[in-house]
Amino acid sequence: MVRKDTGFQIFAHVFMIILGITVVFPMALLIMSSISSEADIIKYGYTIFPKNIDFTSYKFIFGEGSIFHSYMVTVFVTIVGTVLSVIVTTMVSYILTVPGLPGKRILSFFILFTMLFSGGLVPSYMMWSNIFHIKNTIWALLLPFLLCSAFHIMITRTYFQNNIPKEVLESARIDGMSEFGIFFKIVLPLSVPIIATIGFMNALMYWNDWKNSLYFITDKNLVGVQALLNNMLTNVQYLAQSMDASSIATDMANIPTLGIRMAVAVVGMLPMIALYPFFQKYYMKGLTIGAVKG
Repeated sequence: MVRKDTGFQIFAHVFMIILGITVVFPMALLIMSSISSEADIIKYGYTIFPKNIDFTSYKFIFGEGSIFHSYMVTVFVTIVGTVLSVIVTTMVSYILTVPGLPGKRILSFFILFTMLFSGGLVPSYMMWSNIFHIKNTIWALLLPFLLCSAFHIMITRTYFQNNIPKEVLESARIDGMSEFGIFFKIVLPLSVPIIATIGFMNALMYWNDWKNSLYFITDKNLVGVQALLNNMLTNVQYLAQSMDASSIATDMANIPTLGIRMAVAVVGMLPMIALYPFFQKYYMKGLTIGAVKG
């Protein structure tokens, strides 16, 4: 029996090491390729061991002074949007768990319906622009498509139902505590794992969002970092396609068309990768707790 357990442990460790390498290797290749010289990438291809270290791609990206302002816009939107999303999601989820609430089934149906169908981009754009007038305002980066997710509501409601003792809630109601008091003093303190989970997922969505900037923003002062990087990458690709034979050598030396693609990905993803280890414990617990009960 001991030998079987030892063999399984060895197999499990080897498998996890291989799995870890398959996850880390592409990321390492991306980072190392972003600091490779353009000539080496053209000659040797993307490699994890660059022949010559070259930060031209990053100089090209950060040479655009507005990227620091765009970073601040994205950080602000991510923090505020995540907080608002968590508040709205947890409140709606708690409402769906209150026993005897009139119209609870209808509300659940409408929330579930939005997971399957949507009004479409054009009607949504017209609604947000013509009715709510959020175009070229900071609200355009906070509200459309991101503030509340039906999926997040469903998993949060499931967490509330399966992991918060009903007896505690009933006792609080008998003692005369209001639903707001129950929510803020009992439900939220017992829901740290799911709050951290949906908080991180919302932060990831806000950080990676560039479509709202594309749809609703024309003011350069409100462009987020992902939208700016996307525009920068598009311009570089356009310049690369527009090169003629006589100028290709000079242009390729000045514009790192290959390395900049890697650098753009690195600049966009590093902040979220740096934050993930702090949320991993809650993230995994929030997704798995309550899935198996008994």
